[in-house]
Amino acid sequence: MGEVIAVMNQKGGCGKTTTTVNLATSLAVMGKAVLVVDLDPQANATTSFGINKTELEHTIYDAIIGEISVKKATIPTFIKNLFIIPSNITLSGAGVELNKKENYHIIIKNTLKDVVPLFDYIFIDLPPSLGVITVNALVASDSVLIPIQAEYYALEGVADLINTIKLVETRLRSPTPIKGIVLTLYDKRTRLSKDIHRELKNFFKYTDYLLKTIIPRNVRLAEAPSFGKPCLIYDPESIGTKAYLKLAKEILEKDNEKGK
Repeated sequence: MGEVIAVMNQKGGCGKTTTTVNLATSLAVMGKAVLVVDLDPQANATTSFGINKTELEHTIYDAIIGEISVKKATIPTFIKNLFIIPSNITLSGAGVELNKKENYHIIIKNTLKDVVPLFDYIFIDLPPSLGVITVNALVASDSVLIPIQAEYYALEGVADLINTIKLVETRLRSPTPIKGIVLTLYDKRTRLSKDIHRELKNFFKYTDYLLKTIIPRNVRLAEAPSFGKPCLIYDPESIGTKAYLKLAKEILEKDNEKGK
């Protein structure tokens, strides 16, 4: 049974989609069967794999509203072992559709249930908001991965984000443990990045939330989506690629320790 991981942060520009795409690709290259579920109407994860979001026959929205099976919405990427359920702007209406339905908070969980056993890891890329889609995704997930950028305001949102996750756990009785917090957009040349890293280590010193791998601010990581490729394919030797491969290895090692 695959692990469903929600990649979330209510703040935009934190490297959420970059982390989803490049971590998923790294794990696929390491031989794991991986699925990316694009739950953002902007569809950045979809286009990052070179998929034209305006020419899609089916998207995650069609599966959510029950027009097609989730398997029919799942398509292969050009990377071995890596599949995606794509998105486009039609997903922006999903919140309204979900709110109309009984037990709306479990719809995405029910939507994905037929594909979960087919993969080792299922990453859900979420919009930078805490609306009905995000709540649904949390209920559908086994854990949460939180990218946090090395900027001052990111620290202010950490506690709020964790409280939101706990609130969903309490109100909807759906525990979603934190799989890890990964520091992104780190610039070792700046004092601010170093200060943020130190603050995060202090904030989470009594937990194992903060992952050791740090994702650097890297031009190649930023360029890769415009070419419709994960960075590992766009530039295999870049420091961004190497950082995500290291992150994938760290996650696999943690999972092995826990007997997953």
